[in-house]
Amino acid sequence: MKLWKKVAVASTTLLAAVALTACGSSSNSSSSTSSSKSGAVKGSVSLWVDTTQVPFYKTIVKNFNKKYPDVKVKLTQSPNGSSNAKTDVGKDPAKAADVFEVPNDQLGQMAEAGYINPLSPTAEKTVKANNTATSVKGVTWKDKMYAFPFAEQAQTLYYNKSKLTADDVKSWDTLTSKGVVATDFTVPYNFYPIFLSAGTYLYGKDGETLKGTNANSQEGVNALKWFAEQKANKGVMQTSNALNQLKSGHAQAIIDGPWDAANLKKILGDNFAVAPYPTIKLGGEEKQMQAFLGIEAFAVNSHTDTKNQKAAAALAEFITNKQSQLIVYEQSGQIPTDKATQASSKVANDPVAQAVMAMAKPGFSTLMPKMLQMATFWDAATPLINGAYTGSIKESQYSAKLETFVQRISKAN
Repeated sequence: MKLWKKVAVASTTLLAAVALTACGSSSNSSSSTSSSKSGAVKGSVSLWVDTTQVPFYKTIVKNFNKKYPDVKVKLTQSPNGSSNAKTDVGKDPAKAADVFEVPNDQLGQMAEAGYINPLSPTAEKTVKANNTATSVKGVTWKDKMYAFPFAEQAQTLYYNKSKLTADDVKSWDTLTSKGVVATDFTVPYNFYPIFLSAGTYLYGKDGETLKGTNANSQEGVNALKWFAEQKANKGVMQTSNALNQLKSGHAQAIIDGPWDAANLKKILGDNFAVAPYPTIKLGGEEKQMQAFLGIEAFAVNSHTDTKNQKAAAALAEFITNKQSQLIVYEQSGQIPTDKATQASSKVANDPVAQAVMAMAKPGFSTLMPKMLQMATFWDAATPLINGAYTGSIKESQYSAKLETFVQRISKAN
């Protein structure tokens, strides 16, 4: 599931809708999403998941009903996928699912709009005790937790090990001198993190500071120079379908997420290999190439009927527990956030999981910010990066373009 790439097409029109809804948020918005004991939970709730996930979530719901037999769950596919959760919920929160899957970068916008409530103190303790610190941070907005995490997503490098060695893929220069990387510079999800590798921040160190983006700096210029250099790099292929290029043999490596791991294993067969991102040269220094780290989570609709709120909270917590995360991992390859599951033999022996978990560490990735301005960010980052790559933005224009970019994504809504 390319959950994060789809976010990049968000428009600034959505921000106006979110802000408008925030003015008239539900009367339930002051309540908290809490965990409950099975004996006291009754109700009827609806659950949205992505289309491909419906089959195995049927199993998870059956497990839930063994513990909570008095809760009726209506499981359906989300209207436009979890990557569009805030749009689908925002159309009419009262008609949206009681529990829905959502990427962490949308949580700030949804919290401000009054679509979701903070978790209860008891639920927060459970999430903190069982999940990685990074995933806990990913679902936290303004010091409050708004969702139950269950998977971490970071892109890694997939390659043909009959053409490239493990040492070859440790640095971008070596990788692209010995093979071809197929990728897409029109997708800022892929390449904005180059600015982070260069030493800049996106909405500050905490990802929540409106005026905290400092790409309008020498470090930002260094990032744009790197993009421009890739146009002349014979080891880099611009394409909208990297998988086909890998399959045809025209490319020997791509950057992709765990959602495509199954396809990549079929394409490469015995030559399948995966590794964390390589290092790259920025401003004359070797830096770790970064990726965005996304946390997939389930949130509870604040507009859920009062009589069903406990049931909805219980469902959200159960479908993200250790047992459920393991099922999701086994069926879809999504990397769990549960610490015990990450330490299990199944995950420990999975090279894809190990590569993603390595990328989830500080210095290798940066959490997707949850700012309301992220829709504007995606729109603004696309022409900036692609312009530098294609050469339509000249080096003499870099500083001015970066200044315009930072000012545009730093406006209050």
